[in-house]
Amino acid sequence: MTKLRLAIIGAGPAGIYAADNLLKAERKFDVSIDLFERLPAPYGLVRYGVAPDHPRIKGIITALRDVLDRGDIRIFGNVEFGTDLTLDDLREHYHAVIFATGAVRDSPLPIPGADAIGSFGAGDFVSWYDGHPDVPREWPLEAASVAVVGNGNVALDVSRMLAKHVEDLLPTEIPPNVHDGLAASKVTDVHVFGRRGPAQVKFTPLELRELGELRDVDMVLYDEDFDYDEASKEAIATNKQVMVIDRILQSWRQRPSANGAGGEASRRLHLHFYAKPLQVRTDAEGRAIAFVYERTRPDGQGGVVGTGEVREVPVQAVYRAIGYFGSPLPGIPFDKRHGVVPNREGQVLRKESNEHVPGVYATGWVKRGPVGLIGHTKSDAMETVRHVINDQASWWNPAHPEEESIRQLLAERGVAWTDLDGWHRLDAHEIALGEPHERARIKVVPRDEMVRISRGE
Repeated sequence: MTKLRLAIIGAGPAGIYAADNLLKAERKFDVSIDLFERLPAPYGLVRYGVAPDHPRIKGIITALRDVLDRGDIRIFGNVEFGTDLTLDDLREHYHAVIFATGAVRDSPLPIPGADAIGSFGAGDFVSWYDGHPDVPREWPLEAASVAVVGNGNVALDVSRMLAKHVEDLLPTEIPPNVHDGLAASKVTDVHVFGRRGPAQVKFTPLELRELGELRDVDMVLYDEDFDYDEASKEAIATNKQVMVIDRILQSWRQRPSANGAGGEASRRLHLHFYAKPLQVRTDAEGRAIAFVYERTRPDGQGGVVGTGEVREVPVQAVYRAIGYFGSPLPGIPFDKRHGVVPNREGQVLRKESNEHVPGVYATGWVKRGPVGLIGHTKSDAMETVRHVINDQASWWNPAHPEEESIRQLLAERGVAWTDLDGWHRLDAHEIALGEPHERARIKVVPRDEMVRISRGE
């Protein structure tokens, strides 16, 4: 009986679901899966891309943990593909590989001043407040007035974390350096800008509703944004999610603080719709001093057109939350325009010929771009796994498929990898750190400390 030795690069939801789907799939061969992750801890963006005050979403970790804890998937953390392990190494030791490396870079905002001092990618800020080991410990939070560009859930997460009082984050798992940074924040006003109208936003009702529940934060909306065209009225009438979003926004419009009147709160969160980014205006030293936008209007079909009216809001910081972008992988075809690995249903394709690269597959955001929720990731993995199973004739022929050989290779190269037992040690350590403070956990941030604890050194 044939045995498939499979490598999966990336231990976030996409990689773990792919492993789980393959082990549960109907097939005529045995399977042995090794999961490689460049960070010392698994779970990817569920650990490092979800705001710490979202314990419901973090509940996904429980399902992922259940998969790993079955013991039929080996995990090698703190192993970087392209540095510690190459494509040639994978061909030497496995029959196939699935890349599930996600999308963690910020999409560029192509306007003048986007690289100003005080202009940040939202993904970098998320990584900071989630205690990612590869970002600086400190974050500049000197701005009183801040612009957040984007109308998706990441934009709302960033806005909420900027506007929320740090005491209200104490029950969460934020690391000490993040608490200290947010406690020193000078922010009073957070302005969220979206190019289209309230009926075309990309965030979910749950995310939106949480904004209005922030303590000592006034929600500020503007009446001019709610003169709906027929397409918006149709969207509200026919789409339940849009209907709920509109209901939330309309309830906020009834508050005393709405329409720029201002309430009694010490912080304000402004929602600006029909605002197309034009420029981040800077001073002589290159620091952000204003966000410049063109007022748009509905085109009658769910889109917008420019009005020619230019406005600006004084700000000292800008956060670009317009989406994530994939990163190229050494030796693997890459579509620089869309930030994905070119593929057909997960089969990686050569850019020149569109032919399947034997033995190479992709799943998750590096496969389809940074769209969709966890449910999409599951079905996505299933599609890729189906091709892995059916492509048996074109698998690689590894010279050393023995399970022990990859451990020997990493040991010879001096790679300090972490395994599942190591993650359990780190997990228990973080939970223990949180217990005296009645917190779920306190994350360990420095990579070397994560590795030391995981390896029991």
